[in-house]
Amino acid sequence: MIAPTLVFGWGNPSRGDDALGPLFVEHFEALAALHPEWGAVECLTDFQLQVEHALDLQGRRRVLFVDASLDAPAPCSLQRIAAAKDASFTTHAMSPQAVLKVYADIEDGEPPPCWLLAIRGERFELGEALSGSAQQSLRAALQVAADWVATG
Repeated sequence: MIAPTLVFGWGNPSRGDDALGPLFVEHFEALAALHPEWGAVECLTDFQLQVEHALDLQGRRRVLFVDASLDAPAPCSLQRIAAAKDASFTTHAMSPQAVLKVYADIEDGEPPPCWLLAIRGERFELGEALSGSAQQSLRAALQVAADWVATG
């Protein structure tokens, strides 16, 4: 059975604050286990979004995409997103909006409601550790997501 809620974080754990997506998922998975009242939540991670991830949206009631961002206001931002063909559509790595567009095309219909939780990061160099400010942003993002899933 497919969980109605999907939380999907992506990023490269070897590139400093780019690890925020996968770290978020790791912590959120543990948090969700303590809250059965949230219902079934599936958590996935990857290094980047790809065309194949459109299939992960099938059968979902809602989806939360989570990624590190240099542009997000600190500590994080949560916004509803829609399907859109963008410049990432034909590249190896995709935006969540492009993944939604692929879903809409293959399913010939609207994707489930989706949000993007962008967590503020500062350092993305290879071999960097997670910055102190990113650790604080991660804690705040976990609370934002807990509120999001609880109000489902």
